[in-house]
Amino acid sequence: MAIERTATGIWRGTLKQGNGTIASTSDVLRDVPFSFATRFENAPGTNPEELIAAAHAACYSMAFANYLDGQGHEPEEITTRATITLDGTVIRKMHLATQGRVPGLDDAEFKRLAAEAEKKCPVSNLLRSGLEITLEATLAR
Repeated sequence: MAIERTATGIWRGTLKQGNGTIASTSDVLRDVPFSFATRFENAPGTNPEELIAAAHAACYSMAFANYLDGQGHEPEEITTRATITLDGTVIRKMHLATQGRVPGLDDAEFKRLAAEAEKKCPVSNLLRSGLEITLEATLAR
């Protein structure tokens, strides 16, 4: 069964003087503002790269917890920090730093299982291999 999730980005004006909002159908994101300054100048607020990193951190933490459980290790907590690098107009890399409390595991086993779990994370797999992008464009009159 395929699951679809939807979000909307609206941008008004030019790149440097304009501004936009992001919203999701779940209403977790409701008219969240973003701008050139929040994206390229570290001004307070969000940006597309931060949202991609947040999605990756959340997805990997869930995937790792699920993988650990499937391997007979019940995690108490998995915390993942995702750092994305935007170089000009190209996202160059994503770095995941994960930490966990998993009774009965030693450091080497934790690292081995973490690497295996990364291969099972849907967002990791998307970012690693790309995705099909389809486009529908309509000019508003």
